[in-house]
Amino acid sequence: MSGAALPGASRLRISGAGLSHRGLVREVNEDALLTDPTGVLWAVADGMGGHGHGDLAADLTVDALARLPHGDAGRDELDRALREAHADVRARARRDGLGEIGATVVALMIQGARAIVAWAGDSRAYLLRDGALSRITRDHSLVQELVDQGALDPAEADHHPQSNVVTRAIGSGAEATPEFTDLELRGGDGLLLCSDGLTRCAGEPEIAGLMAAAPDPERACQALVELALTRGAPDNVSVVVVRVAEA
Repeated sequence: MSGAALPGASRLRISGAGLSHRGLVREVNEDALLTDPTGVLWAVADGMGGHGHGDLAADLTVDALARLPHGDAGRDELDRALREAHADVRARARRDGLGEIGATVVALMIQGARAIVAWAGDSRAYLLRDGALSRITRDHSLVQELVDQGALDPAEADHHPQSNVVTRAIGSGAEATPEFTDLELRGGDGLLLCSDGLTRCAGEPEIAGLMAAAPDPERACQALVELALTRGAPDNVSVVVVRVAEA
C-alpha cells in the first residue's frame, strides 16, 4: 500500500494498493498493475489471451505508463504514453513474429483535486462516493455497442457469449484510440480500477459493499479478489483501490 499528500493539494491525501491473481482456470496471469507510492498514477492492463502473449502486451503497456514524468504530466502526456505503449506492443509483435497481441487498459492520474481517467477496452474504473458506486468508464466492446443500440439488455451484457470481444485495445489496430474523462475528487472518495475478471464475478452492489467495509485499500483489494475466487474466477482478476482523504 502507498500513500502521499499531493503537491498543490495539501488538503488531500491519496493512498492505494493493488492485487492481481491468475484466477482458478487460467494457467498464466496476463494482467499487469501499476501502483504509485507518490499517489499520482495507477493502472490495470489486461492482456488479450485470445491473441496469445497477452502478458507481454500488458507489461509493455504498464512500462510505458511508468515512464511518465510525474511533475507536470496531464492528459496530453497520458495520451502520449498510451500511444507509445501501442507502438511498443505492435513493434514487439512484429519483431518476434507474434501476430496481433494486445491489452485493455484503464489508467488513473491524480493531479491536485482532479482525476484523469483513460481507458481502452473493457477494463473499468469506478467511483465510490457517499456509499454509492458509479462506473466512470464505458466499455469498448461488442456487447456495449449492442446495449447502446437497444439490441441487448444491460443486465445480460456480462453473460453474453461475445462479452469478451473488445473493440479497442492497446496494440490492436493501426492507431491507439484511448478515451478520457475527468472528475473532481473529494475527501472520502474511493476509486477502483479493475480487469473484467472481477466484474464477471461480482455485481456492483457487492463491490460497493466490500470497498466501503474495508478499513484500507489493501484489504479492499484482498476482499474483492477473494470474492472473485469464491465465484470460480475463470479469468485473471486484478484490482487497484485508491482512497482520497482530507490531509
